Amino acid sequence: MELAVDIREMTKADFDQVVEVIDQWWGGPVAQQAHPAFFHEFGDTALVAVEDGELAGFVLGFIAPTAPPVAYVHLVGVRPDLQRKGLGQTLYERFAATCRARGVRQIKAITTLANEGSRKFHLALGFEERVDGDYAGRGRARVIFVKRLD
Repeated sequence: MELAVDIREMTKADFDQVVEVIDQWWGGPVAQQAHPAFFHEFGDTALVAVEDGELAGFVLGFIAPTAPPVAYVHLVGVRPDLQRKGLGQTLYERFAATCRARGVRQIKAITTLANEGSRKFHLALGFEERVDGDYAGRGRARVIFVKRLD
């Protein structure tokens, strides 16, 4: 089934809507992770997918000013009724295309060990994963996903 969505840069109204729905979409209190810096400071790499005028999905990411630069996806979300239809992958691909056009050759994302959904999703997209036992502080392990954009 092909989705008829428009993917574009996020507006302030879109960001406000993301914050309103993310807890409902993810089934828990995570709205605080949708930090406004991902819109206000990294706005041209924050994307939304819109279907029939309604928010269908989003990706909050940025290009880190490292040498060489690395793209980082902080949050990606798809409306529950549209999950498993390729929209998350399409959002990632659009973000990656923007990054590739800016000379970025690697994309990265991070999750917790217990987030099996995120792990399966990223592995299905061709990411490699590794566990860093102290990534978020002593004894606070995280899974780091990395994918080449070449």
